[in-house]
Amino acid sequence: MIASLIKLILSNPSVSLLVLGLIGSLVSLLFKKRPRSKSVIVEAFVAYFFLFSIGIGYLNNFLMHVVFAEYTAKFIGWANSPFQLEVGFASLGMGVTGLIAFRKNLTFRLATLITPAFFLWGAAGGHIYQIFKTHNMAPGNAGAILWTDILLPIIGFSLLYAQWKIAQLTEFATQRPKKAKALDGTCKK
Repeated sequence: MIASLIKLILSNPSVSLLVLGLIGSLVSLLFKKRPRSKSVIVEAFVAYFFLFSIGIGYLNNFLMHVVFAEYTAKFIGWANSPFQLEVGFASLGMGVTGLIAFRKNLTFRLATLITPAFFLWGAAGGHIYQIFKTHNMAPGNAGAILWTDILLPIIGFSLLYAQWKIAQLTEFATQRPKKAKALDGTCKK
């Protein structure tokens, strides 16, 4: 079981980068002042998800579709195509915004995640179609890549939701004393 998990991580860049993002998050938290708030902990996981899974992941996708197009096409179970160049350059844009999102705010990160999420879910739909239509069971079509195409956006949106929820709770907690004072007449206008 452990050997299979290690093989999955090493043979799939999406899984490898997700794991590296988790490791990066944990290492960064070791250097944070204690006690660590929920906000600090979630920020670490969100930031390193964007750095590794989106930023580095899509830069890798750019390289694979542009520089190693023949290999990538074979891995997916397709013939090489000029469309890979277009996918590669779209991936370059997503990768660059992912790197920028590493240190940006929630709104920027949400906007950054929307494009790769729809790209991945569209790719997953294409993989499923190819499985049923042409029986394409190539590792790059029906393997772990299918699952990461589905799950990475869910993980990303879940992390952003957690960050948003904590921000809302923090804002409510800081606003509540002001509102309470206003209601009891002790707050000056």
